[in-house]
Amino acid sequence: MNILTGESSTDLFGGDVPPQVKALVEQARVAETPGRALALLWTAQVCAPNCPSLYYLLYKLHARHGDYDQAEQAALRGLEVAAEQAHLPDDWRAVTAGMADFEAPGAARFWLFTLKALAFIRLRLQDVDAARLYLSKVLELDPQGGTGAGVIEALIAGSQGG
Repeated sequence: MNILTGESSTDLFGGDVPPQVKALVEQARVAETPGRALALLWTAQVCAPNCPSLYYLLYKLHARHGDYDQAEQAALRGLEVAAEQAHLPDDWRAVTAGMADFEAPGAARFWLFTLKALAFIRLRLQDVDAARLYLSKVLELDPQGGTGAGVIEALIAGSQGG
């Protein structure tokens, strides 16, 4: 369940949060200010540092408010957690298609979506070269386009005038 929208999203966002932090996440969902929501989510992350969905919430909320540096930090940490859980190499560039099933629900799929998020974040930070590198790996591991990476691809093309 996507704890911000209430939609089922186990496949994409790292699954449900552990019971010990559900209250914090629920409070973040209804927080009156983004700052309060972020404080609650970062507290939840400290309590459950191996929960990928918390990193998703953090990087999405930071990015939504234009804080791409913090979004990137949350995404990179989420990528590390997901890589460890999916038994992938620490270096995302060393990951190959045969190392995991990136279409199946779980840590590898979350890892791939987070790599796509990093492409978006780097693009927003005006680092088109890094965005292109991340996107290239996503496209290599997801040739069917299940991650929706085509959107990032179009944004990169648009940023360069075609």
